[in-house]
Amino acid sequence: MTSLRHTNSDTNNRLFQKLALLTVVVVYVLIIIGGIVRSTGSGMGCPDWPKCFGSWVPPTEVSELPANYQEIFGAKLKGEVEFNVVKTWTEYLNRLFGVFTGLLIFATLLASIPFLKRDRPIFYMSLLAFLLVGFQGWLGAKVVSSELAPVMVTLHMLLAIVIVFVLIYTMARSYVGDVQLVEIKKKTFINKWLIWTLILSLVQVLLGTQVREVMDVAIKELGEAGRNQWIEHLGVKFYIHRSYSILLFGLHVGLLYWLRKAASQSGIIYKLTLALLVMVIIEIATGIIMAYWSVPAFAQPLHLTLATIALGLQFVLLLLINAEVVFNKRQLFTTENINA
Repeated sequence: MTSLRHTNSDTNNRLFQKLALLTVVVVYVLIIIGGIVRSTGSGMGCPDWPKCFGSWVPPTEVSELPANYQEIFGAKLKGEVEFNVVKTWTEYLNRLFGVFTGLLIFATLLASIPFLKRDRPIFYMSLLAFLLVGFQGWLGAKVVSSELAPVMVTLHMLLAIVIVFVLIYTMARSYVGDVQLVEIKKKTFINKWLIWTLILSLVQVLLGTQVREVMDVAIKELGEAGRNQWIEHLGVKFYIHRSYSILLFGLHVGLLYWLRKAASQSGIIYKLTLALLVMVIIEIATGIIMAYWSVPAFAQPLHLTLATIALGLQFVLLLLINAEVVFNKRQLFTTENINA
């Protein structure tokens, strides 16, 4: 009987781990899609919520709309009173994928129920993620009704990052014991360095949303024909965002340097930090591409996605470095020879 119970526990644990990992990946895909919506100016492709042009399945051509659709929806189309099938379906598919993400998070919640008997925080964090996704859906409706008000867009982005952190914590907790960690020297110092890196990286992401909002104004004034002038019209926010990246690059280089001295280079913590630095370099490169090559559409969602993945990796590192405390587990670390 004990063996059967143990087998069922292992099966439930593996199922939850797979669902949790898939959910994190899908949430990041949703962020990519959101970036595409933003970069293509499709945020108001559907001027109403939850329907799109008053229908659960949006039209594919203007003839499917009422003759007076411009009067009906014109006030909400942010000045764009002509139906655009590409923008409409881009936003609609974004909503559909958001619903799919919500269902997947609900499945993760159901899979977390067995943990009520052995690790309750996994269930409660899964429940929190599900509730936050519901709130995110409501906030998305407010983003539309506010006609993409800057504050609402920023809150929408910030909540997406919070949801990612909750899901990452839940997934990481379920993997505790499956990953061998190496003891780290100077943990207090490295923790402070990492926490400041994470906080300042989050500030940079929020600054990026402000820059995007200024760019929306430039796009409206100059149009696609003036794409090569968009950057020139971004003002001081853009230059702060650009210069700020130098500080963040230095912080990540420093983090890798200190971990190289304090942790085994063969361990998962050092490898994740190295991957994080590479990701930051690529992210900065996409920013340079946007600044000097007239903001190509592909670079904008990629830039945002890399930034959010970097935040996720920073949070994972914080959890792993402090695994014994944040997961309330013991004997997670092994001692290896570390460079002095």
